[in-house]
Amino acid sequence: MLRIGIDVGGTHTDAVLLDGDEVVASTKSLTSRDVSSGILEALETILAGDSGIEQKVEAVMLGTTQFTNAVIERRELAEVAAIRIGLPSGRGIPPKTGWPGDIASCLGDNVYMLRGGYLYDGWPLAQLDDREIDQVIGDLKAKRVEAVAISSAFSPMNPEPERLLAERIRAALPDIHITESHSIGRLGILERENAAMLNASLLGFAGRVVDSFVAAIRERGLNCRFFISQNDGTLMDAEFARRYPALTFASGPTNSLRGASKLTGLNDAIVVDIGGTTSDFGILQDGFPRESNIVIDVGGVRTNFRMPDILSIGLGGGSLVASDGASVGPRSVGHELVGKGLVFGGETLTATDIVVAAGHAEIGDPETVKNLKPEVVAAAQGEIARMLNAGIEKMKPSSDPLPVVLVGGGAVLVTEKLAAASNMLLPEHSGVANAIGAAIAQIGGEAERMISYDKITRQDAISQVTREATNVALTAGAEAASIRVADIEETSISYMPGNTVRVRVKVVGDISMRFRAE
Repeated sequence: MLRIGIDVGGTHTDAVLLDGDEVVASTKSLTSRDVSSGILEALETILAGDSGIEQKVEAVMLGTTQFTNAVIERRELAEVAAIRIGLPSGRGIPPKTGWPGDIASCLGDNVYMLRGGYLYDGWPLAQLDDREIDQVIGDLKAKRVEAVAISSAFSPMNPEPERLLAERIRAALPDIHITESHSIGRLGILERENAAMLNASLLGFAGRVVDSFVAAIRERGLNCRFFISQNDGTLMDAEFARRYPALTFASGPTNSLRGASKLTGLNDAIVVDIGGTTSDFGILQDGFPRESNIVIDVGGVRTNFRMPDILSIGLGGGSLVASDGASVGPRSVGHELVGKGLVFGGETLTATDIVVAAGHAEIGDPETVKNLKPEVVAAAQGEIARMLNAGIEKMKPSSDPLPVVLVGGGAVLVTEKLAAASNMLLPEHSGVANAIGAAIAQIGGEAERMISYDKITRQDAISQVTREATNVALTAGAEAASIRVADIEETSISYMPGNTVRVRVKVVGDISMRFRAE
């Protein structure tokens, strides 16, 4: 089966054509300002020379930083009304508490607190009040708010209040964008509410971005299925991506980890993805990225998305090197490396210039760095190794050494054995591991509940949550027969009565080709 994987990064757009497990063609080019033309150029490169190959491609998978960048750069964000269902409790900390002022102002100042919601054990806080709902709808209509984020107490346990309110709002305002928090975040109302608001603010932008991606691949004659990478190493189809753009946050490092696993056959390893500006360290566990169990900061906003546990440091091919070689990064010339680096005729000493001067890489014009002092080159190489070793040590799950897989275009910076690694691997096609990770990804689904094992057996509880996760995967486009459990997490909740346990289940499955092309 032919598949295409594309990863659109801030510096490079990478693309691969896979025939089963074989890399047929690959390319790495600078990301274009409008993104779509860069995708078209990448597709043209990997599909060149084979007439009619477009009809043989069964799916295109794409990873993108578009939505992450929109949040970080405070652009393309719509005004959002935050509606919290949880009174009479839940009033003490209002929505957007702790948000940076600039992004808070981008989303506007429309906050509504309504009666209703449930506790974790199903006990109601209060009934929804029809008069309150009518007042909110009237206000939304008068203000012409474009998007709404609805959050309710313990909605991952009982989403009914969010669903009922969403139905009422859609009936009155059919063109408004709505995100229900139970569909986007985990337990923890403040972080889940934040995640829902970020997602809602991106919905209009998401529609335009996904449409442009689809148009680009259709323009190249590809009429196959189209998927976008999520941040847990799985995929979602175009329609799902239009509804949940925030699930793409941190999908780039995730794709690199999945690609590293595919290229090496390792299910457990440390992966170091070295790009033009940063090096990202992640852990592979059973072939998937280890997920972070802490609150994730996205553009200064606390969220509880499922996100990979990633450590990023300011070290890449474009990192600035001090004149004596004693420091490298964190500042970088980034995508301007091809104009500013010494080996490209520029005047800035970068990490790439160091490895070329040391004779470890053939990039640009080596003559431009032949006069660098050997002690400067040696000092910079030593600092690069020190930074990478420190990053590996921070991420190691135990004192036991693990193999280290190097991927990314900047992997050429590693010129010696790293002491923190049991062994090092630089697989073929490592420079486009992120695109390979996108191409091989499966469809995923996740669900979680807080359950008392005094009221239901452990086996029945896990089966119940697994069914919910499976339904999510099916909705996202998975083939039912291929779905398997990828991870089960049980966490005892000591401060709650009745042997209460938080149960989270993640499932993955192959892409279903029964769905029509977008």
